[in-house]
Amino acid sequence: MPSPTPPTSPGEDPGDHYFTAAPASSAELRRLDVRLAGRDMSVWTAGGIFSPGRLDLGTQVLLRTVPGPPSSGHLLDLGCGWGPVALTMALGSPGATVWAVDVNERALDLVRRNAAELGLTNVVAARPDDVPDDVRLAALWSNPPIRVGKEALHTMLRRWLSRLAPDAAAHLVVQRNLGADSLQRWLEEAGAATTRVASAKGFRVLRIDGPGTLAAR
Repeated sequence: MPSPTPPTSPGEDPGDHYFTAAPASSAELRRLDVRLAGRDMSVWTAGGIFSPGRLDLGTQVLLRTVPGPPSSGHLLDLGCGWGPVALTMALGSPGATVWAVDVNERALDLVRRNAAELGLTNVVAARPDDVPDDVRLAALWSNPPIRVGKEALHTMLRRWLSRLAPDAAAHLVVQRNLGADSLQRWLEEAGAATTRVASAKGFRVLRIDGPGTLAAR
C-alpha cells in the first residue's frame, strides 16, 4: 500500500508516494539517523518515498501510543515506506512474522536493506497481492494514505482490517485536519469497533478491535 502523504519533507513531491518506483540505485541511497524501539540506528532512505528525510510526526505519534506488538503471529505494517513501523514491530517481536506492505518497489527495497543490516530475519517486504490469502493478522499498525481519496482508502481498509484475527487490534494514525474524525465515524458505521486512544500534535490514533462486520462486506 502507498505510504501516507502528510507531512512531506522539503523538496518532496507528494504525488510520488502513490506511484511504483524502481529500487533505489546506490547513487540515490542516503543515511538517516533515527531512534526506533528504544535503539539509535542508521537506516537507508531514498527519494520517491514518503518522508525520506525524517521520521514523520504521525508515525512518531503512532509508535509512542501503540502497545507492544504481539510476540507471535503475523503483524502488518500497511504503507511501510522505508520501514520505521515494520522495523519497530520486528525488533519488539522477533518471534513474529512482520509483513511490510507497500506498492512502491523502492520502499520495499529499502525495508529489505534496513532489515538485513539490523539482522531482522522476520521481516517480509511485499506488495499487497503477494501476501497469502490465508494470513490472519495478530496486529496491524498504519499511517494510512488519506490523500488517495475516500473510496480508495475505504477499499484498502476493508481489505486489510477484515484479515484481523478475532482477538486482534489495528492502530491507525490520522491527521485531524485530514479527516480523522470522519474516518472514525465511517469505521463505526461499517461495523468496526473503533476507539480514539490518543490525540497529539494534530493527529488521532484509532484502535479497531477485530474485523467486526467489515469481514462480511
